[in-house]
Amino acid sequence: MTQCLMFQGTSSHVGKSILTTALCRIFFREGRRVVPFKAQNMALNSFVTADGLEMGRAQVAQAEAANLPPRVEMNPVLLKPTGNQSSQVIINGRAVGVMSASDYHQGYSLKAFDAVKSALKKLSAEFDTIVIEGAGSPAEINLKANDIVNMRVAKFLNAPVILVADIDRGGCLASIVGTLELLDDDERELVKGLVINKFRGDVNLFLPAVDFLEHKTSKPVLGIIPYIEKLGIDDEDSVSLDEKTSCAGGDVSIAVIRLGKLSNFTDFDSLAGESDVKLFYATQIDQIDTADVIILPGSKNTSEDLLNLRENHFDEKILQRSRQGAAIVGICGGFQMLGEKIFDPLKTESNYTEIDGLKLLPIATTFISEKFTRQVTFNVDFDFLGSKIIDKNLCGYEIHAGLSDFGNKKVLAHENILGTYVHGIFDNDNFRRQFLNAIRRKKNLEPLESMRNFRAEKQKNYDRLAKIVRDNINMTLLEKIMAST
Repeated sequence: MTQCLMFQGTSSHVGKSILTTALCRIFFREGRRVVPFKAQNMALNSFVTADGLEMGRAQVAQAEAANLPPRVEMNPVLLKPTGNQSSQVIINGRAVGVMSASDYHQGYSLKAFDAVKSALKKLSAEFDTIVIEGAGSPAEINLKANDIVNMRVAKFLNAPVILVADIDRGGCLASIVGTLELLDDDERELVKGLVINKFRGDVNLFLPAVDFLEHKTSKPVLGIIPYIEKLGIDDEDSVSLDEKTSCAGGDVSIAVIRLGKLSNFTDFDSLAGESDVKLFYATQIDQIDTADVIILPGSKNTSEDLLNLRENHFDEKILQRSRQGAAIVGICGGFQMLGEKIFDPLKTESNYTEIDGLKLLPIATTFISEKFTRQVTFNVDFDFLGSKIIDKNLCGYEIHAGLSDFGNKKVLAHENILGTYVHGIFDNDNFRRQFLNAIRRKKNLEPLESMRNFRAEKQKNYDRLAKIVRDNINMTLLEKIMAST
């Protein structure tokens, strides 16, 4: 019989994803056949599976922690906000259309739950343990009737729920008591324990609050998890961008433009982890005045983000910095922005059928109704900033709805401009170091040897996270709770 455990939160960004990841790693190390699950994600940070299906990035990290290849059953419903209170709806890895928030929540979400139930039945047949992540809060009264990611899942599986609260943001005790108060009786009964997350300071000083919570709620506090610096694990929400500025003393300064519809921000985590890199997310024009590299990242709405860049005069500054010799890099939607033109005959992203690009690369892009989602393996051989970059068997993935006319190459480079559709390209260790060394040579700095294995580092980070959580949570009681339901 498959055992289940579900983490729900008092709000978004309290640590549900991270705790799910930790338990996946803990159970994997114990020899369990464990799998992560989240019924519905709302995020612009997505991934493409080996069979070309799109899913939320957080479940990819959880799958890695469980030593599994990512598969779409781990996240059967994905919502990618497009603006104007609407989202692209992706069911079982394929886009089914764009819906307004009201149309989705009031009409379609319960239909989408069929995909959720089907995925859970498949996973239950293959695995002995499912660790489930909720979304937001289960006590959003205006959304509860059609919510398919929190208590509806817990009830479907009769899964024990652990309620997680973030003490670092304040109001922790009130958020726990208030959340439980707003739940229905049968929902409250499913909550079997509480976890306090992101704790700083002396735990002993918090023990009277633990006694209060357990007396007030009749729920045991299973653990107090400390605030963990530099997790090194993929995040789901762009809220985490505020925490992603890297070393202040790096020789190479990299500015990622924080687009309004920025997607796949994890593309740059491997760069931020380099000892000679200072990477930050730019929201003001003057922030890119001295950057060695300016990156235009992926976007869920390339046209709208490009128009916003123009409105805020970012385009003029980028062109100026390009003329001054700064490296300009575009990934996916950012790559499309670097071209001559963007054509949108179906008006999929804006009311404009044609928009001028930044004209830094000789390409034009046409949006079509079909969406390209695929993993890719490729070689590169090009000149960039006067350096030769050659590498083989690079891997990454593509998610885009535009066709660009630049042949079969995966990377297009011209002097100090570089563009690609490939997400995750900088996760390739040798390529990343060659790219950074090209910048170093231009600055008359000695190149460095590639000493990092980014993917191996992530595995160590999963083990580090698992140890911290295991050391600060009552695993004996947790296992008992799982076994009793």
